[in-house]
Order: sequence, then C-alpha cells, then structure tokens
Amino acid sequence: VQLQASGGGLVQPGGSLRLSCAASGSIFRINDMGWYRQAPGKQRELVAVISSARNTNYADSVKGRFTISRDNAKNTAYLQMNSLKLEDSADYFCNAHVIESRWSQGARWWGQGTQVTVSS
Repeated sequence: VQLQASGGGLVQPGGSLRLSCAASGSIFRINDMGWYRQAPGKQRELVAVISSARNTNYADSVKGRFTISRDNAKNTAYLQMNSLKLEDSADYFCNAHVIESRWSQGARWWGQGTQVTVSS
C-alpha cells in the first residue's frame, strides 16, 4: 500500500490550498483517512480525520477553515484549506487505516509529507 500526498505549496495568508492523498496497492477497504501536520521543532498533530461513513473530526485550530473529504471510488482523501494562517505552515502527512483483504485486520499507513508554507 502506498499513500501519495500532493497539493502543498506556498500561499499568502488568507489564501487556500487543496491537498490530496491517493492510496494505491492492495486495498480491500479503507477505514479512516486523516491528515496530520508537523512544524519544525514541534510534534506531529492531528489536523482532520474522516471515517468510512464520512464522519469528520477536526483540530480546534482548523475548525471552520479546513474541510476533509474523501472519494471512496478513487481511494483518495482531500483537505481543503481556506483562510490559511502563518501558523498553518508545516509538513502535512496523510494517514489511512487500510484493510488489504477480507481476511486482514488492516494496518495504518503514512504518506510522505507535502509542505505547506504560508507567508507574505
């Protein structure tokens, strides 16, 4: 299983970015998918998570500004980030709990980071 994250970049404060996380490989089903971020010198933190039933949970710091969604047919999760702030700058990592076969209990996978820089 591989998770490919994309969509990061440089944006001004108040701007928007959309991150994508595409899962590929041996996939029977994907349970939750989520986005985490890690700024230099800080611990990795949860940004948003979405269940297979599309229930969502957000960090307080991004509520009302970020929206997580998923396309199960494409095994892809998205993070729409609006009203970006300087403090949103970080490497963003996607994460997914993947069931590889009907006999598998599943495993949690990480994608590579995609860098988001918010700067004027």
